[in-house]
Parts: sequence; C-alpha cells; structure tokens
Amino acid sequence: MPKVKTKAAAKKRFAFTGTGKIKRHHAYKSHILTKKSTKRKRNLGYDTVIDKTNVHAVKMMLNC
Repeated sequence: MPKVKTKAAAKKRFAFTGTGKIKRHHAYKSHILTKKSTKRKRNLGYDTVIDKTNVHAVKMMLNC
C-alpha cells in the first residue's frame, strides 16, 4: 500500500501551534488596501486559529 500524500497547498497554508491547534493566515490583505483602515490591515496581518468546524477537513489534508 503506498503512502498517502499530504496536500501541498495545505502544507504551505497551515501550521500547528505548540498545543496542537492549527494556525492560518487571514485573507484580504494582498490588494485594494487603500479603502481598508489601518486597524483592519494590522489585524489581518496576524495569524489566527482555524474554526473547529474545519479542523477535521484540514487534518485530512495534512494526513494528521
């Protein structure tokens, strides 16, 4: 039986925290930044933990 491959896109986009949660980046920070407030752009720069409804799907993509 061959090994199951990890999805390369998921490998680039997600990372695990020290406690085992999965981190992700915020979207909407790459272009059309003039109409977004400084506070909004600053908060989009930080990482966040994925929602519990997506944990199973992301773990399947990462083979965890």
